[in-house]
Amino acid sequence: MLIRFSAFTLVAALATSPASLGFEPARADESPAYVVEVTDVSAMVGELAVLHATLRIRDGYRVLQGYNNRVIELSSFDDGVAFERRVVRGTIQEGGLDFAIGVRATKPGRHPINGYFRVGYIHDPDEFAMVSLRLIANVNGTE
Repeated sequence: MLIRFSAFTLVAALATSPASLGFEPARADESPAYVVEVTDVSAMVGELAVLHATLRIRDGYRVLQGYNNRVIELSSFDDGVAFERRVVRGTIQEGGLDFAIGVRATKPGRHPINGYFRVGYIHDPDEFAMVSLRLIANVNGTE
């Protein structure tokens, strides 16, 4: 049996989006296990401030305690923030993980920062995973 496709049929098949088929692609920065909570921080230029980033664990999941839960690759878009440490370990608390990130504004104004959470979770007795989640916040330097 010989099946022939016209160029139109092939283009139409390639142009079909996953959403039109009823599939929604998962966002790379979301986790089924955690919800990210971060609030911006303000401090005088040169003074140490602590930005708290919290990952709340969703129902049915729990923190993988034996994993090195941490924030890594911290950086400032405009070099307006110095970080106390480049890697910050998480503290396990009821309901999730807390990361206390020491920051110091090096110049006045709003400075976007980013990094990655590397965290682990357990779901059911036989499922565990290590995931990366984006950390995005602002440090406001005041005079």
